Amino acid sequence: MNSFLFALGAITPLILIVAIGYFLKRGGIFSANTAKAVNKIVFRILIPSTVFLNIYKIDDIGAIDATYIAYTAVVTLAVFLISLWLSGVITKDAGRRGVISQVMYRSNYALIGLPLVESICGSDGLAEAALLSVVSVSMFNVFAVISLSVFKDGDKRINIKNILVDILKNPLIQAIIAAMVLLVIRLIFVKANIGFRLSDVKPLFTAIGYMSSAATPVALLCLGAQFEFSAIKGMRCEIVWGTLIRTVIVPAVALGLAYLLFDFNGAIFAALVAAFATPVSVSSAPMAQEMGSDSVLAGQLVLWTTVVSSITLFLFIYGLKLLNIF
Repeated sequence: MNSFLFALGAITPLILIVAIGYFLKRGGIFSANTAKAVNKIVFRILIPSTVFLNIYKIDDIGAIDATYIAYTAVVTLAVFLISLWLSGVITKDAGRRGVISQVMYRSNYALIGLPLVESICGSDGLAEAALLSVVSVSMFNVFAVISLSVFKDGDKRINIKNILVDILKNPLIQAIIAAMVLLVIRLIFVKANIGFRLSDVKPLFTAIGYMSSAATPVALLCLGAQFEFSAIKGMRCEIVWGTLIRTVIVPAVALGLAYLLFDFNGAIFAALVAAFATPVSVSSAPMAQEMGSDSVLAGQLVLWTTVVSSITLFLFIYGLKLLNIF
């Protein structure tokens, strides 16, 4: 019973906020168009603030075991490479292949993953999760730009320059770079016995903290307000396979191998759950739209992977709890 309540307590708050957003839309208080506009702020300001702050708060990089980071990177790369081929098996529509590809490897690590880690392990797990976000969020966004570019309008010629520009223009990548630069500067200050820190600039640091705190609830409300149980006809195959791979197959394989091959602690397993078992990133839909892919399918995959993951995440967390991981 304790394992059941533990898993339920980790997932329920997130689902409730999504449900509130949906009913706010049904009540005419929060329209889907408003949610889309607010989502731009979430994608460009709030989520990058969360990523930046979590990375900057890492106290000691040297004290963290890098094995789970290397494992996450290898598995993510493998899934990405497989997705380039498997997307062509699932659909022949070039505009949908990039969308199907990214749903396989791109989880909602920054938005749902980080709060989920905190819900499971408290602040103890955030150090591992924050450091892992440097690798996972970077890889997710870089691979998304590549896969959406490769299949754009059926043109498989890769324009390296455009891809690099798109990668550097991504707000999450910019937040990671900024945080890592300031983290290095902080380490230099420590060795030079210089007492100044960014956190000493109270108004700026507090403002970033406010924006970071707003990211999860606002983004989940927007997700709920954009729920549409329509536009399914004509893309059932892509929705079913994309959702199944994202919420069941990839996390089962990734977490299963981690359990069999490594002796990771509960905090690291919580970070792995965030990296592999959460639904596809909310930002995948606007990115698909901006890069000329099927944004309708991308939105449906955000919807259905979120709905289904409310069950599968519970089961994965419950199972790991029964194995005494948490």
